[in-house]
Amino acid sequence: MHTITPHIVVRDAPRAVDWYASVLGAEERLRIPVPDGRLMSVELRFGDSTVMLADEFPEMGIVSPQTLGGTYMALHLVVDDVESVWQQALDAGAEVFRPLQDSFWGELHGQVIDPFGHRWGLAQHLRDVSPEELVRAAQEMLAPRRKDSRARRENL
Repeated sequence: MHTITPHIVVRDAPRAVDWYASVLGAEERLRIPVPDGRLMSVELRFGDSTVMLADEFPEMGIVSPQTLGGTYMALHLVVDDVESVWQQALDAGAEVFRPLQDSFWGELHGQVIDPFGHRWGLAQHLRDVSPEELVRAAQEMLAPRRKDSRARRENL
């Protein structure tokens, strides 16, 4: 494992493991069931990275995004053919959060919400972008527009 390993919580861990394997190419490495049938932990490999997964254990405060009503956190998965993985995810029940598009940071990138409430950034590297280009593009993208600022002032 790497220094930091995400640990996600889902409802119906066996179904989630199957979904992540068939749709996102995860490989199950270890499964730890508990007597009541829930999965305390499943180790999934995505390329060279590990994601740990568990069923909900609400009696211990361990709940999924579905119980919480959403999530801010996103997992970022880089693949060789993002358009294919994107379509597989949608066909398997994922919902588009941000459409797949060419991004200023050099990836074909979009975000989906999987059937278990987790957000996935799906990406394919297209080109290298220098740190200076990244900063300039981010500032341009998030800079207030003069016309919009003028219109807001006029409406006050």
